[in-house]
Amino acid sequence: MPRRIIEITKNDGGQRLDRFLLKAFPNLPQKVLYKCIRTKDVKLNGARCKPDSRLTPGDLLTVFWQEEYFQVGPRDYDFLKAPKKLSVVYEDGNIMLLDKQPGLIVHPDENYHFDSLIARVQHYLYDKGEYRPEDENSFAPALVNRIDRNTGGIVMAAKNAESLRVLNQKVKDRELVKLYLCIVCGSLKEKSALLTGYLVKNEAQNRVYIDPEPSPGAKTIRTQYRVLEERGGLSLLEVSLLTGRTHQIRAHMASIGHPLAGDGKYGRNSVNKSLGLKWQALYSYKLGFRFTSPAGCLQYLNGRDFTVPKVWFLDEFYRKERLNAEI
Repeated sequence: MPRRIIEITKNDGGQRLDRFLLKAFPNLPQKVLYKCIRTKDVKLNGARCKPDSRLTPGDLLTVFWQEEYFQVGPRDYDFLKAPKKLSVVYEDGNIMLLDKQPGLIVHPDENYHFDSLIARVQHYLYDKGEYRPEDENSFAPALVNRIDRNTGGIVMAAKNAESLRVLNQKVKDRELVKLYLCIVCGSLKEKSALLTGYLVKNEAQNRVYIDPEPSPGAKTIRTQYRVLEERGGLSLLEVSLLTGRTHQIRAHMASIGHPLAGDGKYGRNSVNKSLGLKWQALYSYKLGFRFTSPAGCLQYLNGRDFTVPKVWFLDEFYRKERLNAEI
């Protein structure tokens, strides 16, 4: 039986053994992997191990299985087919903050196989010599958060596994502040408020519905806003999410009678047509790091704020004569 010895690198450390091996050897069936672990055909530092054994940089894995499971195919990287065009708000050796433009998807889907934000990031880092897939067992630069295709704003990317773990935990613990700008239809009676609702997702329709009262399967949402300016029958808001749900801002504002301008799913088609906006007027424009627990290799970011240089719809908003719609 063919044998291979794998040294665990810094980017591999901290993972469960089974998850690491399934990523490192995509041809390996899950059932075969667990059988190999039971029969001691997988050893960690020469000793028996378990599927949930945690890996540490410097560990040596010895694996025995058929040659076909070691094969990974030709090195033809799809991400090299993506453009390298990126708008970088901030970059250091650990992370990138990217200003994603509306119209660009963050991850490939069935319709867009090659061009996506993550593919552009990997292409960019590959050309800089900061990402070498052939040197990695399982890690690839990854996005920490996502934004809808037709929404723009700041997306975080991690260049190494430690940064990815830290940022994922900080997102989970809500130690990041994300602020959005949006234009909504009409004038809001309350110029600042905390909205609470209950969101139900309809997967088949790819949309959500907001109820004022709890119901089975509904998830609580909380959306805070303040009105920055009003003109031409529209209001410019700054919004922060105290929960992060699918289409939350778009659906929540529509549920109180103030849909986003340009929103074809939750908005008003007659108004959208008169405004002539290509996408919904929503942008994740500011990101702040507010760590309340240790952040390891990213501790230096604590207290820092980052803002995109431009929000595409602000010029349109301030051209009152163009946005003076009948609402």
